Amino acid sequence: MKINVTPSSTALPDAVRQAKVDEGGFGKYFTDHMIIANWHVDSGWGDAELKAYGPLSLDPATMVLHYGQEIFEGLKAYWQPDNSISLFRPDANGKRFAKSAKRLALPELPVEAFIKTIETLVKQDKGWVPHKVGSSLYIRPFMIATEVAIGVRPSKSASYILIACPVGAYFSTTTAVTVWISTEYVRASLGGTGEAKCGGNYAASLLAQQQAAAQGCDQVVWLDALERKWVEEMGGMNLYFVKGKGKDATIFTPKLTGTLLPGVTRDSILTVAKDLGYKTEEGMISIDDWRDGVASGEITETFACGTAAVISPIGGAKSEFGNWPTGDGTPGPITMQLREHLLGIQHGTIEDKHGWNVKVC
Repeated sequence: MKINVTPSSTALPDAVRQAKVDEGGFGKYFTDHMIIANWHVDSGWGDAELKAYGPLSLDPATMVLHYGQEIFEGLKAYWQPDNSISLFRPDANGKRFAKSAKRLALPELPVEAFIKTIETLVKQDKGWVPHKVGSSLYIRPFMIATEVAIGVRPSKSASYILIACPVGAYFSTTTAVTVWISTEYVRASLGGTGEAKCGGNYAASLLAQQQAAAQGCDQVVWLDALERKWVEEMGGMNLYFVKGKGKDATIFTPKLTGTLLPGVTRDSILTVAKDLGYKTEEGMISIDDWRDGVASGEITETFACGTAAVISPIGGAKSEFGNWPTGDGTPGPITMQLREHLLGIQHGTIEDKHGWNVKVC
């Protein structure tokens, strides 16, 4: 895929841009440029174009507006100690993007083209990449159905769009979040779109998230759709449980059953935990297992993980079955060790033994 570059004539002055980068936040300010590539069923993918960030123009009958045929991804670029910039595991995101596209009947973008567009945007807007450890340039590739038609069928045309924004911490790193375990609503079921990263999964989660907030909680935890007892995910993040303490601890996460999103951060933590000498396990955990494990002291820490938050400690859970804190309700030592180690790899202060970091410029 060729990428035609048309630099913005209205790019922000350096001082204004830097003030926005320093302010932090998440998803508040966007870089000067974006990339768009179009696909049609008859001609395939055309050339991509890097151009000034700006609004999209869509006909009211554009299919994505009516049937939600769209997908997205999230990955990050990090400033390195040698003043270079690297992406973290873009190939994994590219493969998942293609898998999501297939599930939503959208065209698959080759992983090589996916990575090339991201590298091009990061090089163009490298001044937007924060230098502070824990901050990064969050990159959002997405694809939408663009055929102008009313009819429930796969769109004959689509657009791939790439934008980016400087971000700080998604959650506070000094406090642990509290979660509400939802038994009324579910995130996904077998045969559904749980494994795909599509907007509909997140739109359907908002009501349960409101319920969590009404219970004084920061996030919602999803259970399986069939029995409403097996723990699956937190919001849009994967869950982890630390069983035991010290070097004998086991790092446990719900296994991928076909309803959970196969998180890149989830996969990275399994590897990092082994690097640090911990045992790891993937399996099933019920609400009773969680509650009783905390009560007995078997489960000593709980955390969630994802690209946006990296690792977010969980200090307590609330549900119709009762409420329970984990440990003393503060971020646990193993949770924070895993977080700092993974961030160290991403920021280049800890050796990357697995070839995860891809240098851009």
